[in-house]
Amino acid sequence: MSRTPSGRTPPHRAPAEDRRSPSLDRSLLDRSWHLARTKQEMDVAEMEYALIRCFEGFGHWQAECLAAVSEFAGSGPENALLHMIRMNDRPKSVRDLCHLANRDDIPNIQYSLRKLIKAGLVVRNGSGRSGVTYEVTAHGRKTTDDYANVRADLLIEAVSRVPDLSKRLRAAAQTFDLMTGIYEQSARTAATHRTYRQKPIAKTKRS
Repeated sequence: MSRTPSGRTPPHRAPAEDRRSPSLDRSLLDRSWHLARTKQEMDVAEMEYALIRCFEGFGHWQAECLAAVSEFAGSGPENALLHMIRMNDRPKSVRDLCHLANRDDIPNIQYSLRKLIKAGLVVRNGSGRSGVTYEVTAHGRKTTDDYANVRADLLIEAVSRVPDLSKRLRAAAQTFDLMTGIYEQSARTAATHRTYRQKPIAKTKRS
C-alpha cells in the first residue's frame, strides 16, 4: 500500500463513481398520463407544458419590465401589442397585428388598443373599416426605448451568461415555428371533420 511522504497511510477514498448520489429509482416517477400514453406523446406533452410555463413566465417578465418604465399597468399581451406597433416604425392595422401575433380575437385586440390609446402610448389614424392604423406616440416611443434598455440590462445579460444559449434559442424559435404550423393544420383538420353532437332535450316536469 502506498504511503504519504510523512510515512502515513492515506485515507481510503472511494472511486468517484461510488461517491455519487445514488441514482433515482425511476419506478418512483410516472410520466405517463392520458395525454402521454406513448413515448412520443410524452415528448409532446413535456414540450407543451414547458411552453405553457415559459409563456406564463414571459408574461410576468413583460408586465414587470413595463411597470419599471411606465405608469401603464399593462398585461403581457398588451405590452407585446405595443412593441409590435412600434416594430420597424411602421403604422399597423388590426389585421397586421392579428397576422404578426397569430391571433384572431379581434375584440380583445381592440380593447387592448383602447387601453394603449388612453395611456397615451398609441394613436389611432385614418378612418373607415380598412383605413385605420395605429402607431406609437412620442411617449410610446420613449417607453419602448426605456423597456429595451431594461431588457438589455436584465434579460439579455442573463441570456449572455449561459454558454451557447443563443444557438439553442435560434433552434427553439425554428421548432416553435414548425410546431405552430403543425398545430394550425391539426386544428383545421379537427374543425373540418368534427361531428355534430345534438344537445339532449331537457325533460320538463309534469305538473
